[in-house]
Amino acid sequence: MATAKKKSHGLGSGLNVLIPQNNPPKANSENENEAAVDFMVPISKVEPDREQPRKFFNEDALQELAESIKQYGVFQPLLVQKEKDYYKIIAGERRWRAAKIAGLKEIPVIVKELSDQEIAEIQLIENIQREDLNPIEIAEGYRQLIDKYGFTQDELAEKISKSRTAITNTLRLLKLDERVRQMIVDELISTGHARAILSIEDSDKQYEFAQKIFDEKMSVRDVEKAIKNMQKDPKVKKDNQKIDKKTEAIYHSLEENMKQIMGTKVTIQAKNGNQGKVEIEYYSQDELDRIVNMIRTIHKA
Repeated sequence: MATAKKKSHGLGSGLNVLIPQNNPPKANSENENEAAVDFMVPISKVEPDREQPRKFFNEDALQELAESIKQYGVFQPLLVQKEKDYYKIIAGERRWRAAKIAGLKEIPVIVKELSDQEIAEIQLIENIQREDLNPIEIAEGYRQLIDKYGFTQDELAEKISKSRTAITNTLRLLKLDERVRQMIVDELISTGHARAILSIEDSDKQYEFAQKIFDEKMSVRDVEKAIKNMQKDPKVKKDNQKIDKKTEAIYHSLEENMKQIMGTKVTIQAKNGNQGKVEIEYYSQDELDRIVNMIRTIHKA
């Protein structure tokens, strides 16, 4: 299995803007009345948040961090929230795991009192900024903010400095069969492959095709062509065989241009004799309303 690749993300205002600065931390350890920027607590009293979007941690990277912690300690305190008898990690679970491997008995923390929504936002931003979440974890984090806290896709895009199209395309991955999603997590297929598979409605066929992609090392373009041919009815397929490669390239370019304009997948199914149809996909009522309003605006112009 391939190891996760580290990438750099620019997230605009970033993590700090999500942490309220008008709520100074309280040292909820031995002395409840003593304010502190950070302080040491027993590592056994610190626990991860079960709602944390990151579910997978690279063991080799954790071991490297643990070796660094053995030599230099934990430079940056964990951001935590005080629960009844323990501290719940808001940001810093990777440091906590590495500190445990390194054998630390205590770990530095900063205590904050935050709402569930603020915690969810911080955890998503912190993970994207500092070490890549896999695409499925990112999608699940987006979905949590939308379903649980009422974010629209536009609001979420602005919050994390991503395009709305990027948000929509990532959320679409959650429509895949669970086995296909796991193949993305395991880096057996790419997100480009996965988005092409989305046009297959049957979950078992999605998984079969994902296995075919891995076994035959198919490119994304190969997958798109194969699925498009597979889904065409015999008459349309016969007509399309008469379209030359130059015309096919023109239609593919038009699809890409329309996808950028509409912010969603657009498919042109061309027939012989300058005929065909255009399919515009949507994945929620909010998405459909946005597309309809866009078309109305164009019509009025």
